[in-house]
Parts: sequence; structure tokens; C-alpha cells
Amino acid sequence: MSAATVDALTIGAGETMGVLRIEQTGPVATLIMDNPGMRNAITQDMWQQFEDLLAQLDADDSVKVVVVRGVGEHFSAGADIASVQRILHDPATGQSDGGDITVAENALARFRKPTIAAIDGYCVGGGWQIAGACDIRLASERAVYGITPAKIGIVYPLSGIRRLVQLAGPATAKYLLLSGDFVGAQEALRLGLATKVLALEAFWEDVAAFASHVAARSQFSAQGHKALINAMSSGAADVEVDELSAYWQGQMAVSEDAAIGVAAFLAKETPRFTWLRPHEG
Repeated sequence: MSAATVDALTIGAGETMGVLRIEQTGPVATLIMDNPGMRNAITQDMWQQFEDLLAQLDADDSVKVVVVRGVGEHFSAGADIASVQRILHDPATGQSDGGDITVAENALARFRKPTIAAIDGYCVGGGWQIAGACDIRLASERAVYGITPAKIGIVYPLSGIRRLVQLAGPATAKYLLLSGDFVGAQEALRLGLATKVLALEAFWEDVAAFASHVAARSQFSAQGHKALINAMSSGAADVEVDELSAYWQGQMAVSEDAAIGVAAFLAKETPRFTWLRPHEG
């Protein structure tokens, strides 16, 4: 299928009955964009579900890692273009700088637990905003990325531009946004849009294995490092980063994970970490 065909399908389809749903296997929850008739284009209802579903996953201490994927052979063809002006509109400001898309993207970026985007097939437009908001992006060999607002005459939401620049740099952001070109998995890896490219034949098995691998690590360590890296990359002042570091160092004093990890290392055993969330008070 050509990239032009995907554009035509997305632009012409209009609002559909897509859903956002959760599946869980052990400590790994999977957030699934399910709209296969439109290559998992994300409708306004789907965008509006992200924040609440992520809040549920945050509150569920049995969930250690969240994988985000599309159903079937594609990650997501992006926002439902026939409804994009309504989706982008923010009633609070009267502007069209992100609306429900930015709310969903920011909710995912702020999520305290590790997140993994599993990118197979097309990852386009608003679909990239979801992938870009995840901590790690695992792409199959046949993944195709496109950031295409220039093809339909809109300006990409500021949240998406800012995150693209952080991940890929201003030169690459200009290339992708000005051209609207599609890039394959290996070029996406080179440009910083993918963390790792995996073989197609074992893609989902490898994603599941990696998610389980991350889930077995210390949640205290994972969440502390994620919070600190996010603060640094967002341009927080040094004093704010120092304060955040001090907070996590304080949390380490009341966490049992360090003692568990050291004891397991010395005994040459696999650690079984117990930390779930920051200690309050």
C-alpha cells in the first residue's frame, strides 16, 4: 500500500466507532488503539479516553509497564482528518493548538510508569504524537513514519513540535514537517524516531519479552530516572532538577528496593523488588 493511499483513507473516512481499550498480562498492560477500518486513526472519542484510562493504569499497582499499540498491522494513521479541526479545537482558549490531541499526548508523557510504543506498519501524524510521548519506541522492520500536516495545510500542535525537536533535533524536525515525507524504520532509527528496530517475524514476542524485562526492574529506579530525565529534557532550571533529585534521594531512604537489589546481587539471585509508589508524608 502506498503512503498516498493511507492519506486518502484517513482524509475521506470521517468519524468511526474506534475504541481505546486495555489488556493486561501480568505486570504489563497494553493500551490498544482499535479502529482497524481506518488503520487505527484516532477519533475524538478515542483521544478523550486517553487521560482517564492512563489515570486508571497509574492507580493500578499491579501494572508496572504500559505498552501502546494499534490493533492489527498498523500503529495509527493519526487523527481522523475529517474531524481534525474539531479535535484540535480547545474550547477553553478558542484556539486550535492541540485540543484533545495535546491533552492525550501530555497525559501519556506525564505518566509516571515506563511506557513503550510498539510500532508496526503506519505511524502517522497524531499517531506519532502518541508514539513520541512514550519513553521507548520499538519499531518493526516494516514500520513507516510520517508527520504530515503540510499535506493538509494545518500547523502541527505545539506539544508535538516541541517533543519532536527534543527527540530528533530542529534540523530533522524541519525536514519532516516541511516535507511531510514518509520514512521507513531504519531511517526513523537514524533520525531518532525509533529506539530500536526489531525483526518482523518475532516482533510481538520481542516486544512482550522486553516489556516483561523492564517490569522486572526496580520501579523505584525506573520512575525516579524517568522523572529526572523528563525534567532535564523539558528545560527545567538546574535548581528545579536539583530539588527533584533531592526528593528521589529522600525516597530512596524509605524504599526497600536498594537493600533488595544489593542482597540479590551479592547472593547471585534475581531481585524481587517491592516498591510501588512514592511515600507520602
